[in-house]
Amino acid sequence: MKLYYSPGACSLSPHIVLHAAGLPFSVEKVNLRAQPHVTASGVEFSSINPKGYVPALQLDDGTVLSEGVAIVQYLADQVPERKLAPANGTLARYRLQEWLNYIATEIHKSFSPLFYPGSDEVKNAAWDKLTARFAIVEAQLASSPYLLGEDFSVADAYLFTCLNWVHMVHRSLADFPAISAFMQRVQALPAVQAALQDEGLLR
Repeated sequence: MKLYYSPGACSLSPHIVLHAAGLPFSVEKVNLRAQPHVTASGVEFSSINPKGYVPALQLDDGTVLSEGVAIVQYLADQVPERKLAPANGTLARYRLQEWLNYIATEIHKSFSPLFYPGSDEVKNAAWDKLTARFAIVEAQLASSPYLLGEDFSVADAYLFTCLNWVHMVHRSLADFPAISAFMQRVQALPAVQAALQDEGLLR
């Protein structure tokens, strides 16, 4: 398999999961600043993923899967013994999907105004919206080490990826002790360290 990624982007989530799954894979960097977007090998990225954004996972048969929440569940299902996702059809699996959707729609997308030019008023309003969302996560992590309980899951990889953007937008998680502890705990995991190393993100 080959993961198309951009350093620190949401593609970090499946990158972490690939390492955690122990599956053989390669990566190819996508230059999202170039117009059109191109891969490190010089291929126009839209020919791989017409949506034009990362992540994209090319499977062994050449099929391309996009959208991070779909990719990470696909990867988890290849190695059920790793417990990266609960079994399909169980309530726990729907809890996983509940968290993945919350992260995607309420956290991931809410970061956008903080990354683009805008007034302090707009950025502060965006941050206030995000911190209200963080409060839900804080309450969950105050009672368990990971979103689903005792085991690290693909939802934790996605949450870590998004919350890792906080320092990039010059904000702080100091008001969220359980989230802060989660970030330290997850960053110490070997799979996370490996993905951060691959992407040149270790601080």
